[in-house]
Amino acid sequence: MRWARRNETAAVAQPIVDPMAGMGRKSLDSLRVGVVLLDATDQVVLANPAARAMGLLRAGGQPGVVSAHPVLRSLSGQVRHTGVRREVEVDLPRVGEPLGVHLRAVAIGGGMICIEAADVTEAHRVERVRRDFVANVSHELKTPIGALQLLAEGLLDATDPEASGADPATDVAAGRRFAERIQRESARLGQLVTELMELSRLQGAEPLPDPEPVSVDWVVADAVDRSRTAATAKGIELVVVGTRGLTIYGRDSQFATALGNLVENAVAYSPEGSAVIVSALADGERVDISVSDQGIGIGPADLDRVFERFYRADQARSRATGGTGLGLAIVKHIATNHGGRVDVRSRLGGGSTFTLRLPARPPDALEVSAIHEEIGQ
Repeated sequence: MRWARRNETAAVAQPIVDPMAGMGRKSLDSLRVGVVLLDATDQVVLANPAARAMGLLRAGGQPGVVSAHPVLRSLSGQVRHTGVRREVEVDLPRVGEPLGVHLRAVAIGGGMICIEAADVTEAHRVERVRRDFVANVSHELKTPIGALQLLAEGLLDATDPEASGADPATDVAAGRRFAERIQRESARLGQLVTELMELSRLQGAEPLPDPEPVSVDWVVADAVDRSRTAATAKGIELVVVGTRGLTIYGRDSQFATALGNLVENAVAYSPEGSAVIVSALADGERVDISVSDQGIGIGPADLDRVFERFYRADQARSRATGGTGLGLAIVKHIATNHGGRVDVRSRLGGGSTFTLRLPARPPDALEVSAIHEEIGQ
């Protein structure tokens, strides 16, 4: 009996463990958004790992003491003063790209302010890209439109029958010269609009149709034929080498556009009497289609940027060749949308080689193969 009572006493004295104890803090720590709790004097009471990773905390005046970022303290002061919740988006400086954060500050009583911070860096980057894109488009459209206006005025003046001392032969020659320039500028404007529409469609959410087998020989032949006239005019030899009978999977028209852009660029930037080589080789589950030229080449500082929209390594030379600055961006998006990529090797004065690496098997087959390799079958 005594033993039983001692056992009962021990059972009663044993503390009860709450299974929910600490779950609130664990949940807070698991959030991807940053959370910082400030007291009435803006001292940090609580901060989760996400807030620390965002750099929302600063070293305090004493070792082991942290303080909130000045932006957080300013925001909490406004909420404490007005009693109204505040939401703002700011870019916080840091090494490399600024950190974009959406801050939401709420008073929770006793002078305490809870601040939630969501990382919106990617959204800010996309918005910057969109603004730059609109600015670039406006600039690129403004150039040919301005030229067309000036040429039209010159054409009107040259063909004015009431102009004093007009020489019919001179007027006809001037009118024809202006008309030819108008034709070139309008063609460039039309090409720019067409490529803008193509790039917009490639970047959109429109799903690709089911991939179909496409003959690499046909793609190469189409791209070479498209540039043959321009190559002949400069005495450039178009050489096709490599393996015949290869197959890639996707949209034939898009593959033709991508390779056609690469061959056109090679011809445009190559010296007269040189050669442009187009080769196709099988590389496991990929097919590599390369275009090599003996042109001016690309410097190391420009190699990583040549696929950006409207980026030109040589502004004067690019405009002289009639380029829009969108061709390589289109090539990159076509390759990416088909599960491939495009690479470039180049050096100044030593020519360039652009390589399309495209799937040689349907996407489903590639996924199954990858799974088998992963499990060791």
